[in-house]
Amino acid sequence: MAFTAKDVAALRERTNCGMMDCKKALTEADGNMEKAVEILREKGLAAATKKAGRIAAEGVVTSVVDEAKKIGVVLEVNSETDFVAKNPIFNEFVAALAKIVLEQNPADVDALKACAGPDGMTVEKMLQEKVMTIGENIQIRRFVRLEGDLVSYVHGGGKIGVMVKFDTDLGSKEAFKVYGKDVAMQIAAINPSYVRKEDVPADEVAKEKEILIAQAQQDPKNANKPANVLEKMVEGRLNKKFYQDACLLEQPFVKDGNITVSQYTKNTAKELGGKIEVVSFVRFEKGEGIEKKQENFAEEIAKQLNK
Repeated sequence: MAFTAKDVAALRERTNCGMMDCKKALTEADGNMEKAVEILREKGLAAATKKAGRIAAEGVVTSVVDEAKKIGVVLEVNSETDFVAKNPIFNEFVAALAKIVLEQNPADVDALKACAGPDGMTVEKMLQEKVMTIGENIQIRRFVRLEGDLVSYVHGGGKIGVMVKFDTDLGSKEAFKVYGKDVAMQIAAINPSYVRKEDVPADEVAKEKEILIAQAQQDPKNANKPANVLEKMVEGRLNKKFYQDACLLEQPFVKDGNITVSQYTKNTAKELGGKIEVVSFVRFEKGEGIEKKQENFAEEIAKQLNK
């Protein structure tokens, strides 16, 4: 079956693959469009296998809330370069993944890959196609799906994504949403580990106290102070420094350092005539914990030119 330049252009439009790849696929498929699409998908699988070993530490974090259904998701998808993270095709894929997580509630990344998109194609196949089209290793790294009164915030075009869950009867009020975004921005900026003091594991507190006591004992100014005095000093330091760093509600509010986030929460609840409690939060930072490969850019270009 013969094919024309229009068929090549149509296949390219359908798959976003290169012109020569489309021509070769149609030649191999004897002009059959559907078979050519399948051939390109199969080649995409091979490309994905080759690229899977390459480090993907760029990409984006997104945070999306369906306010009507009170469901939200924070999702990280990685690519090899920041250029791809700004690619519309990549970002459309990330948005589609977030929607699938919202609607189908997969248990983990493997379960997400088995989910079907609107056209019936599995996420695994969608991922392989994006690797083929974009030409980089792409990894769906992690996600968290929450239900309840949620507020989301994305910082730096996808560098950090935050979602905060509240127990409140004020969720529909615009003033609450402003407050919620302030709290989400606080989490993005200061990166607390816990919501409140009570959430910190006892062994973590004990370890910190042990360190602070040792520091106090080594200070010559404390040489003659009894153990109970040192204990009180350490408790003061725990409250002033450790809990402020670790716990969201103990932190000075970034927009008004004269009050804590806890006080800001109480003030807002009182002003709006309802209740607000911060239940939990999720904070993803793009590429955190991934060891990036360090390369000399000039050497990399030279390698490409000498191939």
